Amino acid sequence: MRRRPVLTLVNDDHANSAASANASATRHGMDSSRAPSAADPSRPAGAARKILTKDQLLSARARAASDGLKVVHCHGCFDIVHPGHIRHLRHAKAQGDILLVTITGDALINKGTGRPLIPQELRAENLAAIDFIDWVYIEPRPTAEGLLEEVRPDVYVKGKEYETNSDPRFAAEKEAVLRHGGKVFFSSGDVVFSSTALIAALEQSADPYHARLRELLSRSETGGEELTRVIARFRGQRVVVVGETIRDTYVLCDRPDIAGESPIMTLRPVERRTYDGGAAIIARHLAALGAFPVLVTAMPRDSADAEELRRRLLIEGVEVRAIEVDTPIPEKQRFLVGAQKVMKLDLLERYELDEATQRQLIATARDAAVACGRAAPGESGGDVPRDGSGLCDAVILADFGLGMFSPGLLARLIPELRPRTRLLTGDVSGRRSNLRAMHDMDLVCPSESELRDALGLFDEGLGLVVWRLLAETRNRNVICTMGPEGLIAFDRLDHHPALRDAFTDAGASSQWQTRIKAEHVPALTVHATDPLGCGDAMLATATLALGAGSNLLAAAFLGACAAAVQVQRLGNTVISATDLRQIVARVHSAHLAYTPREVIEARAPMSAPTVSAQRRAVGV
Repeated sequence: MRRRPVLTLVNDDHANSAASANASATRHGMDSSRAPSAADPSRPAGAARKILTKDQLLSARARAASDGLKVVHCHGCFDIVHPGHIRHLRHAKAQGDILLVTITGDALINKGTGRPLIPQELRAENLAAIDFIDWVYIEPRPTAEGLLEEVRPDVYVKGKEYETNSDPRFAAEKEAVLRHGGKVFFSSGDVVFSSTALIAALEQSADPYHARLRELLSRSETGGEELTRVIARFRGQRVVVVGETIRDTYVLCDRPDIAGESPIMTLRPVERRTYDGGAAIIARHLAALGAFPVLVTAMPRDSADAEELRRRLLIEGVEVRAIEVDTPIPEKQRFLVGAQKVMKLDLLERYELDEATQRQLIATARDAAVACGRAAPGESGGDVPRDGSGLCDAVILADFGLGMFSPGLLARLIPELRPRTRLLTGDVSGRRSNLRAMHDMDLVCPSESELRDALGLFDEGLGLVVWRLLAETRNRNVICTMGPEGLIAFDRLDHHPALRDAFTDAGASSQWQTRIKAEHVPALTVHATDPLGCGDAMLATATLALGAGSNLLAAAFLGACAAAVQVQRLGNTVISATDLRQIVARVHSAHLAYTPREVIEARAPMSAPTVSAQRRAVGV
C-alpha cells in the first residue's frame, strides 16, 4: 500500500510554522539546517520551507521515491497566478502525492518588453503560499528538460493547449520524462486563461483605440458576442491553400563584437529556431482556428526535410498534396541579438515550373477543391453530405514570388478554382509576386508597399491606387496592411456581376470615391515584438471570417486581432481561436476573458477522415 502523502499546513502561529518546516524537511530528506528560515520576515512563514535549492530538491526527491510517494511536476513562468493556473495545478496535484512547481528564471523569459512583471523570488513565494503545492524551485535553464532528467518525476503535467503543440522544446521535455518511465498528462482545460492576455488587457485599458474600435464595429452592426459566434463558425470549414512553402530560421546570437582585422560585426550563434513560413504557416493557422486545410505546394523530391514537414503538418491536421521539384525548401535566415534583428540572409532558389508540372499543379489544386466541396468530415469518422452545392468553403492563393506562380499559370488556375469554391482569396509577398495577375478574387491582402510596387503608383492617394487595382483585376475587396498604422479594408460597392462593366475604365479617378468604401482598423497592440507572419495570420483569419458569413469590416477586425497576437510573439507561430476570443473580449468588455468548459468542448477538433487515415499510416 502506498503511503499517504505528507500534508504541511500554513499556520499563523510562528512556533508551529517553524516546527512544521523542520519536520517537513526531515521527512522529505532535507537538511533542516539548510532549509530557508521560517522566521524570515520578508516571506510568508509557512511558505519558506517549500522554496528549495537544487541539492534540497534532489534530496527530497530521493526520499520521496524511497517512501513510495508519487511526484508530479509542473513548469512555467507563472508571472501572474490566475484562476487558470490554480485549476491546472490542482488538477496536477490530484495525479500524485507531492506537487513540484518550477518556474523559469527572470533572465530567460521572452514574453515581451518588461516581462516578467514579478521577479522570480516573488513568483516563487506566490506559488509556495498555495497550500497544495509542496515544493517550488527556480530553474536557471531556458526549459525544464535538464531538470526533468535529474528529478525524474512520475508525472509531468502541462496545459491542455500542449496536447496538440509541436514546439520542439516541449517535445524534448516529453522525451526526457518518458525516457525515465514517467508519464505526461495534460490539464483538464475546463478554464483557460492567458497571463500575457491579462497583462495586455491592463496595458490597453487606457488605449484610445478602444473607443474608436467599438464605434467602428457598432457601425458595422457587429459586437463582441457576434464576433465570438463568427469565430465559432470557423470550425469545420474546408479550405484549400495553394502556394509556396518557406522555412524561416532565427539564429539567436550572443552580444556582437567588432572583428580585430577590420571594423565588421562578429556574431556568435547560441541557438537556432526554425519556423514554417509561406503557405505552410497559413495552413497551420487555419487548422489551429478550427478549419480543415489542404495544402497544395511544391516540395523537393527525395528530401528528408520535406518528409519531416509533411509529417509535422499531418499531425497538426493539415492534409498535404505536393508537387515535386528539384530545388530545396526556400529558407530565410534572420540573425538576432536579443529581440533585435541585425541581419537577414535569403537562401532562396527561384524555380520555374515546366509545362507538365504546371498542368500537374492546376489539376492537384482543382482536385483538392472538388474533394473539399464533395463532403465534410463527420464526427463518426465517415463523410457526411454537404449542402449539395458541391463548393469548397474557400481557396487561398499564397504567392511569395519564388517562381511557383506566374501570370500565365494564374490565368489558367483561377478559372479552374473560381467555380469550385464559395470564396477565393489571395496573398502576396515581395516584389516578384503577381498581384496584378490575381483576377476575380473575393479578397486580396497586399501591404501598401506591395500594392504601390505592383502598380507603379507612389504619389497618388491610397484609395485611388486601390481603385485602379480593382478596375484592372475585377477583384471584390482589398485589405491593405500598413504595419504599425493598422490596416484599411476597401469594399467595392457594386458587387453584382451585371455592374462590373463599370469598372472597365481604370482611369476614372473621379468616380472611385463613390464606388468603394474604406474603413481604417488601427493596430490593436502597443508593443511589437516581431512583425514576421502578421500578414499570414491576418489573411487566414479574415478568410475564415468571410467564409463564416461575416461582413468585410468584421473580417478585417478579426484579421487585425490575429495580427496583434502574432506581432507580440517571436517567430511565426500559430494563432488559435482562443487567442482571438481573448483579444476580442479585451476590446469589447471590461471583464478579463477566459474560456469556459463549454466553449472548449464546442471547439474540440473533429477528425478529418483523410487526415486520420494518414495519421494511422505513419503511426501517430
